[in-house]
This record gives sequence, C-alpha cells and structure tokens, in this order.
Amino acid sequence: MKQKLKTNSCAKKRFKLTAKGKVKFKKPGLRHLLHQESSNIKRPKRKKGYVPENQAKAIKSMMPYS
Repeated sequence: MKQKLKTNSCAKKRFKLTAKGKVKFKKPGLRHLLHQESSNIKRPKRKKGYVPENQAKAIKSMMPYS
C-alpha cells in the first residue's frame, strides 16, 4: 500500500489555491486596534494577497490534495 501524504495544518488554514494555480491569502492587520488606522491604510488590506511564485511552490507542496 502506498502511504498518504499529510496536509500541513498551518498552510490549509491560511492559503487557498485558485483555479489557475496561484496561492492566495488574507492580508494581516484587520482584527483589532483599528480605530487608530486611517481608512487609506485599512482599505488595501481588504483585498486578497497572492504569494510570489518562488514561494508558492513550497506552499503547494504542503497541501498535496488541494
């Protein structure tokens, strides 16, 4: 029998794969202590971030079944 690969728990909670194979994540800094941040700082954090290609390969290897 062939062994199954384990999915990295940290990676599966933080990253998602798009249909084209890019790795997306939620930008940090929108949980608490937001009253002192201006709207110009907070607005770009609402958009999704994409992992650079040189790091995406490592993250994809942590999630073999996604």
